[in-house]
Amino acid sequence: MAFVDNLPVSESLGVFVGITGYDWLAEGQAEPVKAAIAAIAAGGIIAIARVLLKHRKKG
Repeated sequence: MAFVDNLPVSESLGVFVGITGYDWLAEGQAEPVKAAIAAIAAGGIIAIARVLLKHRKKG
């Protein structure tokens, strides 16, 4: 269960809301699929960075 504790849910949700809001303000319509893909990618990058930084501190 340690991996589940390190998932960046709030950060991914923030990216999703930010991209959706920007699309809505800039273009007049939101694209939730594009925002979801970007949020998942950002969450993956954050999770990988957390794992790498955790291993660097141990060594």
